Amino acid sequence: MPSVVGLLEQRELGARRRVDELREEADRVQAELAVAEREWQEWVIAHSRVGEVLGPVDESEDHARTERSVPAQGQAEEASPASRAAKPKSQVPMWRDGLDASVLSMDYQRILRALADRHRLRQGPLTCQEMAVMFGLDVVPAKVEALRSKAKRLVARGWLAERQPGRFTLAQNMTGSDGGS
Repeated sequence: MPSVVGLLEQRELGARRRVDELREEADRVQAELAVAEREWQEWVIAHSRVGEVLGPVDESEDHARTERSVPAQGQAEEASPASRAAKPKSQVPMWRDGLDASVLSMDYQRILRALADRHRLRQGPLTCQEMAVMFGLDVVPAKVEALRSKAKRLVARGWLAERQPGRFTLAQNMTGSDGGS
């Protein structure tokens, strides 16, 4: 008959093997999870890129692709509007009278159009969550914050106004004849 200590040692050894097997399994699952997460993130990026590429193309953007000329030191020449136009999808220029929204990337134009429509319908300001719903985006923090960043940039450059925190409208100068679109 085996001793009690011997039986305990056998069971302890069996439990130790089971723990080791489960740890190996957990390590394998963790490694698979890391690979799957990287793959998923790559697909998310690919989906985003395809959306940008397949999005509507504004042919007037080709005409706005001009390089800025920097006047020589001491020269006070006025640059033509074409030479001051922003490169598409690269920056948000300061709003000035006569500057068309077509100099902005499609994402910024979409925000301006949504707020111009609200202005024409005499509706109030929009939050970024409301914009995400209007644009058919998932209302998740990453998407909402991306919209908020764009809206804040448009506020800083004079295209939009934020009279109440988190609620965006067209800037006063944008509510002229065509409603800013």
